[in-house]
Amino acid sequence: MKTREVVISGKKAVGFEIPLPGAPLVLVRAEKGFVMCGYLNPAAAEKLGVAAAVVRGVKTVDELLAKPVAEISPEAQKLGVTPGMTGRQAVERFLA
Repeated sequence: MKTREVVISGKKAVGFEIPLPGAPLVLVRAEKGFVMCGYLNPAAAEKLGVAAAVVRGVKTVDELLAKPVAEISPEAQKLGVTPGMTGRQAVERFLA
């Protein structure tokens, strides 16, 4: 597993890359929510009432930050995250 600090606008989040069969699990966790790869279930995030955004087709934290958000939870929408913005923009909205 790779863990790395992600700094956006002077604020810190944590990125994770976990090798799994078929594809890596990629996630960036910020104070108010997280951006995840398509490996994770967005319905579970919605059920738990957490702010989450999904970026599909990524293998690294850098790709997750660069590619567009495909799906969001209602809590992410409340924080200003919209489909089509980059993963970096979504993380920025999840930072306190």
